[in-house]
Amino acid sequence: MNILGISAYYHDSAACLVIDGHIAAAAQEERFTRKKHDETFPKNAIDYCLNSQSLISDDLDYVAFYDKPLLKFERLLETYIASSPAGLPSFLKAMPVWVKEKIWTKEQIKKDLGYRGAIIFPDHHQSHAASAFFPSPFQTAAFLTVDGVGEWATTSFGIGQDNKIETLGEIHFPHSLGLLYSAFTYYTGFKVNSGEYKVMGLAPYGVPKYKDLILKELIEVKTDGSFRLNMKYFDFATGLRMTSPQFDVLFDGPARKPESKLTQKEMDLAASVQAVTDEIMILLSRHVKKITKSDYLCLAGGVALNCVANGKILRERIFKDIWIQPAAGDAGGSVGAALFTWHQYLGKPRKALPSDSMQGSYLGPEFSDSEIKEFLSLNKISATHLSNDKLTKKVAGLIADEKVVGWFQGRMEFGPRALGNRSILGDARSEKMQSVMNLKIKFRESFRPFAPSVLSEKSSKYFEIDRPSPYMLLVANVSKKHQKKMGKIDQKLFGIDKLNIPRSTVPAITHIDYSARLQTVNEKTSPLYHQLIVDFDKITGCPMIINTSFNVRGEPIVCTPEEAYTCFIRTGMDYLVLGNYLIAKKGQSQTKETEWQKEYQLD
Repeated sequence: MNILGISAYYHDSAACLVIDGHIAAAAQEERFTRKKHDETFPKNAIDYCLNSQSLISDDLDYVAFYDKPLLKFERLLETYIASSPAGLPSFLKAMPVWVKEKIWTKEQIKKDLGYRGAIIFPDHHQSHAASAFFPSPFQTAAFLTVDGVGEWATTSFGIGQDNKIETLGEIHFPHSLGLLYSAFTYYTGFKVNSGEYKVMGLAPYGVPKYKDLILKELIEVKTDGSFRLNMKYFDFATGLRMTSPQFDVLFDGPARKPESKLTQKEMDLAASVQAVTDEIMILLSRHVKKITKSDYLCLAGGVALNCVANGKILRERIFKDIWIQPAAGDAGGSVGAALFTWHQYLGKPRKALPSDSMQGSYLGPEFSDSEIKEFLSLNKISATHLSNDKLTKKVAGLIADEKVVGWFQGRMEFGPRALGNRSILGDARSEKMQSVMNLKIKFRESFRPFAPSVLSEKSSKYFEIDRPSPYMLLVANVSKKHQKKMGKIDQKLFGIDKLNIPRSTVPAITHIDYSARLQTVNEKTSPLYHQLIVDFDKITGCPMIINTSFNVRGEPIVCTPEEAYTCFIRTGMDYLVLGNYLIAKKGQSQTKETEWQKEYQLD
């Protein structure tokens, strides 16, 4: 039985194909259109999913859409009517696209796919919950989903058992932890729905001096984790901004202009909203444990991408273990919708796998060596073909020599994280690598931390963690043995001045609070990537490398060999690996100053 799951129209639209309960393919539309966080109907992602299994739309038994468009439309209408006439400008802007497109989702699916079968509409948080529980390694577990907003729900929790999920509680719009975090994303000068992870990365540079003010004025939090926003400070419900003028007054000034210089104020604001988020997520988790009495927790929704909060939930030991959907945001709703249809709607049995059923999240397009060879030949690109054994040894040596390597292998990752198939790699031991990769490779803000890919079997020797973190969704501290104490002068530094002080034996991946957002690499899930790190460990005695996504700021992660090569040639990467082909920057035809370099004023 073939089930196609679709998410679309808000951000990160995606498609997922489930065949007889097995996730066969999944991809985000942005990877094909090259428009970051593309929200349009995922025609290209759907085509990929079907073509990858040699299917056409007539072969589909069900299509599942990740929310209920009419219920969401009802929420918009009720909100605008309740605030009339204040919300009129926002209402007038939103209605044309709803009337023309969004409320006709069923008709658009039938038209665009040429599909005549049944279409299932689980609600938004059901899709998130299904994406969290059904692929998880637990036969029974609680679930907690937290995001901006679905139809009405912004937070939900419940219990999953065998092939069913049951929602036990919800918090409704406009009271939203995700939108609170997005309000601070906007106020600190970053883009909503894409810059939230920048706020998370900025937080350790500040102190949570505004935490008490946020809890006093912006959000009322109960002991069970439930909360209410004070809407006089927000404008997202009916306006065209995230925050109201009263928000500016409360925090002594207007929002930071995008791309302007970051100040200690933004760092302290980031630290404060992160502290509030951590506290609420822990309270919610404790309440979910109390109600469900489950030993395990599954997380999804955009807030579940906050790996700092996830790490704190884990360290509180509220549950024996937690599992987070690697595509926890709206893209993962396509997976949830399809699996909801298979298990809950059709009643098909489910047996949890020991790790999980996401297959490392390697669910996207792949390119054979013959396809890569054809691309290289057509474009007269000089490259060396190496066996797997020689390739990993050679690349490990290059990374140990502080070279930056683009690494393009196998199936593209599904979700926001590169996990070793569409990655840029570097030496975690290097004191200069963070600034080099941020400014010369990624063209992004200097404060942004990098993540390590560490051998799963050696992760606990370097990090304070006792379990796998395969999807880069947990933060753990570097172990005390590998930390470096700061000098008295260094301890007096503030903000960005702290950036260049080495804090461990692996300074390129150690954030200023001694933490790291780590990916543990398993030999079974990712054998070639695992072997690369094994070879690096043999050379250096260090079982980890830097892993950052294969893209530059403002661009989606690369999908094709051509996109990988273009990114490689336009940035400061030293080498590129496409499958088994190794390409050196030296000898390649160099482009002139690129648009990226102009935009970010880089040499």
